[in-house]
Amino acid sequence: MISIQSVSHQYTSGHELQFADWQVNNGEEWLLLGQSGSGKTTLLHILTGLLKPSNGKVKIGETDLYSLSSKKLDAFRGQQIGIVFQKPHLIKSLNITENLLLAQSFAGLPNNKKRAEEVLDSLNMLAKKNAYPQELSQGQLQRVTIARAVINKPTLLIADEPTSSLDDQNAEAVLALLKEQSALNQATLVVATHDKRVKDAFTLTYTLS
Repeated sequence: MISIQSVSHQYTSGHELQFADWQVNNGEEWLLLGQSGSGKTTLLHILTGLLKPSNGKVKIGETDLYSLSSKKLDAFRGQQIGIVFQKPHLIKSLNITENLLLAQSFAGLPNNKKRAEEVLDSLNMLAKKNAYPQELSQGQLQRVTIARAVINKPTLLIADEPTSSLDDQNAEAVLALLKEQSALNQATLVVATHDKRVKDAFTLTYTLS
């Protein structure tokens, strides 16, 4: 599912990060651990096609990510990779359904309102389909962020620090939702965090020193 081989990245400052080879199989749930400055965000950007590494190869399934043209890489990311950001990043002038349909459009897919409602229903958010982001609680916004990440049935679901600003109860709820949605959409799950509370929920761990 994911394969990184001999991957490293050198910043303009000259500082270089090297990443151990990593193999992830379909449907697995992985925790990506690392303190601030360990290269966690850099690796996430490399895995999602946002940052080309200085060296090495990254494959998602059978696709060599950085052999694609920019246009094809954008389309591949939109269709195959779902990203749950720490903050919602929703467009305030669009309602929840419209935000989800926009994610379909960005991926070059036809708008499918039925699919949007199906995802919202699976997250107990269907009643809020016509609400606007500013009308939702933090917990509801997090659910919509997850909905947007899985709307296109990605093969890879990546969550970047999804629990760092949440209390224990909400952190546990978000982790359960991520696991539930990855299983429902048959997606491989990678959760990046430095939140020690998350460790017990995963058996597979990739640690950055």
